Amino acid sequence: MIKRTLYFGNPAYLKTANEQLVIEMHDSGETKTVPIEDIGILILDHQQITVTQSLIAKLLANNTAFITCDATHHPTGLLLNLDGNSLQSQHFQAQLDASGPLKKQLWQQTVVAKIQNQAALLAIQREEYKLLLNYAQAVKSGDSENHEAKAAAFYWKRIFPDFLQFRRERFGPPPNNLLNYGYAILRGWVARSLVASGLLPTLGIHHRNQYNAYCLADDIMEPYRPYVDKVVCHIIRGNGKFLDMTPSMKKELLGIPALDVMIDGKKSPLMNAVQRTTASLMKCFEGQSRKLLYPEM
Repeated sequence: MIKRTLYFGNPAYLKTANEQLVIEMHDSGETKTVPIEDIGILILDHQQITVTQSLIAKLLANNTAFITCDATHHPTGLLLNLDGNSLQSQHFQAQLDASGPLKKQLWQQTVVAKIQNQAALLAIQREEYKLLLNYAQAVKSGDSENHEAKAAAFYWKRIFPDFLQFRRERFGPPPNNLLNYGYAILRGWVARSLVASGLLPTLGIHHRNQYNAYCLADDIMEPYRPYVDKVVCHIIRGNGKFLDMTPSMKKELLGIPALDVMIDGKKSPLMNAVQRTTASLMKCFEGQSRKLLYPEM
């Protein structure tokens, strides 16, 4: 089932009744309802939105990724269910017991998939993409030679039009803001899928920042980032150099979980592909497989 991404950018009162999300809009007085079971991500992007505790509890019980934005309209918080899988304790233990060599192999697969997808996106615009394929082939266990960073340096200099003189910086000028927004949506969905697979989003296979509660989500989302980049490239082509985020841009970015991707030779919505990726990761931790399933752009 394809889950919905709901975005609220105006004053509203959100509550629940009869297993429905009840939306009361302050400006128009209009009331709408949405089945809670249909919601995958809910984003609050206004300082005058009120949410009841009973609604939050039901959203989290449904494993909805609950994202809040700050006064600058950038995602700043993520709430997730603590009990998303019936075998959660068993899965946690398998994750904790995963060996160092296994994690290095999984990270190698992740980096290769990411660079290959970057190359596929760059190939649409430039012949220079072939160097990225060379980097992908050279990735060793654990990416000991840091080909991910080498590929990123090459990729970011070429993926956007030259007039932007783009540098990828979290707090840098546009279109960094669009990338940040899209990655936050992607990160929320990956974290949600990890919980649904009975995994701890905090314990990464590569990322280890002690202040990061979503290290594993940041690992697993890497090969999916180029899909966000592709959406941002499309936005840039339609809007030119001046990239103040507009409602239409947000709408396009909010559609990222529903994008069609190819995974394991079949077309699938990105949200479903992420769930297959996290399920394959769980199989790797349990010793049932040695291969992570990632999409191919």
